[in-house]
Amino acid sequence: MKHIVLTGGGTAGHVTPNIALVPRLQELGYKISYIGSLDGIEKKLIEEMGIPYYGISSGKLRRYFDVKNFTDPFRVLKGYGEAKALMKELKPDVVFSKGGFVTVPVVIAANRSKIPAIIHESDMTPGLANKLCISSAKKVCCNFPETVSLLPADKAVLTGTAIRQELLNGDRQAALDFCGFTSDKPVILIIGGSLGSVAVNDAVRSILPELLKTFQVIHLCGKGKLDESLTGTEGYVQYEYIKKELPDLFALADLIISRAGANAICEISSLKKPNLLIPLSAKASRGDQILNARSFEKLGYSMVLEEEMISDKTLLNAIQELHANRQSYIDAMAASQHMDSIEHIVSIIEECAS
Repeated sequence: MKHIVLTGGGTAGHVTPNIALVPRLQELGYKISYIGSLDGIEKKLIEEMGIPYYGISSGKLRRYFDVKNFTDPFRVLKGYGEAKALMKELKPDVVFSKGGFVTVPVVIAANRSKIPAIIHESDMTPGLANKLCISSAKKVCCNFPETVSLLPADKAVLTGTAIRQELLNGDRQAALDFCGFTSDKPVILIIGGSLGSVAVNDAVRSILPELLKTFQVIHLCGKGKLDESLTGTEGYVQYEYIKKELPDLFALADLIISRAGANAICEISSLKKPNLLIPLSAKASRGDQILNARSFEKLGYSMVLEEEMISDKTLLNAIQELHANRQSYIDAMAASQHMDSIEHIVSIIEECAS
């Protein structure tokens, strides 16, 4: 039996593509283990699947001043020691990394232990964690054609992102019952990312009375970001995080407002849902979400409103325009050639594991 170690964490976007690969890997008879951070979102998501989970010490590599910048290098070194010990104990045939800072010691430890490691870059330009891993990786899977030219030619493979297949099989009626909605008004699903987005949450709540005249609203607002004063508002439901019912909510949604993390937008385009992307501001990130969003806008899949441009008026106008032109976005996404990313990635895993 071949043994694979999956790794990735920090946000749901660094975990869900790994989760999407699990059913196919199990079909092929792989033994699966997971290495993540001690207390990241990935721990709960993976343990719920009954996959053995190993937590290691991890630090964050920040581009700004923070007192933790002085202590985190020691946590990364400790994580490397723990990852090296796990490679010796688990003896995997291959490691697959979805990114996030916890993966850096894992990929380097795999390489030093002569275990092939594959990394996956969802964004258009490689993030810092993946940049540090490229030299230790056997192959680098990527999501955008533009990314291939930024990587070593003998390592880069265009695979797309693995999409959880259950998302494509939601039950609209089940979502109506779950939310207590009626079937006579269109539904907007708002996703601020697994950690939530204060900017998106505040903007949506600010125009809620106006929105509810035309739409019903499902708001996934992130941990600790519920607004209790809105509980019981007719046509509006809010949740910190949704897992089991997410396919049903996707099936019910007529429009989606989302951050522009690569995994989220790939899932939305697979579902062919007209969407408004509000990328994370370049002030608060390396600007990868803006590049992702503009790429999808150019292809006709998405409408984009940058965070700095949000006001009550611009957001409401954008939503109304998106709804009016929704069919053109659906047609553009339907015409695209979606590759079978799961099979493509698994074939690379098989090749490296052999």
